[in-house]
Amino acid sequence: MKSGFVSFIGRPNAGKSTLLNRIVGQKLAIVSNKPQTTRTRVVGVKNYDEGQIVFVDTPGVHKPTHRMNVRMVDVALEAMREVDLLALVVDASVKSGAGDQYLLDVVKEVKTPVILALSKVDLMAKARLLPLIDHYRRAHSFAEIVPASAVDGTNIDTLERLFLQYLPEGEPLYPPDYLTDQTERFFVSEIVREQVLRLTRDELPFSTAVVVDRFDESEGTILKLYCTILVERDSQKGIVVGKGGDMIKQIGTAARIGLEAHFESRVFLDLHVKVKAEWRNDERALDEINLQNRGS
Repeated sequence: MKSGFVSFIGRPNAGKSTLLNRIVGQKLAIVSNKPQTTRTRVVGVKNYDEGQIVFVDTPGVHKPTHRMNVRMVDVALEAMREVDLLALVVDASVKSGAGDQYLLDVVKEVKTPVILALSKVDLMAKARLLPLIDHYRRAHSFAEIVPASAVDGTNIDTLERLFLQYLPEGEPLYPPDYLTDQTERFFVSEIVREQVLRLTRDELPFSTAVVVDRFDESEGTILKLYCTILVERDSQKGIVVGKGGDMIKQIGTAARIGLEAHFESRVFLDLHVKVKAEWRNDERALDEINLQNRGS
């Protein structure tokens, strides 16, 4: 039997969360085409005939500009030191840049085996793939290089087989029915934030967070959820609320549908918007949204 931890690392929007969701077969991490969607470590466990893999999705590694970003990058880099295998996820459909080179420099410093997953190959011309593989083969001695797509399933089974191959022998680390270490409150805040990202303008993703104020299961037939959407400026509050409250209604309706699917229960969702200037630099506010400190 094989068992161990595999951490996905990469730049923002590399496709790490989509890959996690595809492999475990359930939506554990929200997905958006806007950068820095994943803000904390997300764990997903999958069992195989040959063993068990504990997958760790991490925030995209980027140049931090606020305390929030510092915590996010710390979470990603810390995960590299605590796992048995690293999966460097690189978006093959876009031109590589300084961020990709930085990550190459980072993985050169670790002793853990590194598998390179060239993601989103469904979005690129096949003629570009072999030169790209050759470029990365010369850049670092990866244990394996696998072109893959979490959208159409290309080589996902190959990746999983290789993950098991490089993990150490050992008994399962979690019970067979264990899926994730994330709390129900985490899923509430993320499902609401996903709809904020989907429905609002590009200027909002970095300065928006969702705090779950109350999680009420006292009425068995309906789950009552009360959440606050944090923004940094009055103008952003206006965007989230919308004309005549139209936008907040759209966010609430879409989020409630997602929450009812997740909890398999009727949901009452109450959303409020609060302006909290510079919350991304406020340690207490970051604790409220459960953004881990380094080493926590």
